[in-house]
Amino acid sequence: MRKENSSNAINERQLRGDCGTAYTLQLIGGRWKPSILWRLLDGKLRYNELKKSISGISERVLVLQLRELENDNLVKRIVYPEVPPRVEYELTPLGWSMESMLQHISDWGVMHRKETMARQSGKKKTAVAMADKG
Repeated sequence: MRKENSSNAINERQLRGDCGTAYTLQLIGGRWKPSILWRLLDGKLRYNELKKSISGISERVLVLQLRELENDNLVKRIVYPEVPPRVEYELTPLGWSMESMLQHISDWGVMHRKETMARQSGKKKTAVAMADKG
């Protein structure tokens, strides 16, 4: 836990207050939050459906990330008064307002991944060609 009055904590608060990008990344940043938000763009999902759709996420982390997204008013948790209880998650209007941004981030990631793979493939071919000449 960081001290509230440390220069690092003060700088972080200042940056979040001054920079919209830093604030947004603080809300959706991390390994799993973008994937959770992306899955919920398809509509309401029950907890188990959400967990199955995101390979590699642990139950503990999914619960923590959903709570943070809920506290930030991006995701709504709906508990139905049934036995056994049924819980669904959906995007709030604020969460839905991120749809185009998430799409742009996804498109950029797909483009960059393709370019990176092409560059790496080119380097491997060059290395093989040089080894063949040697």
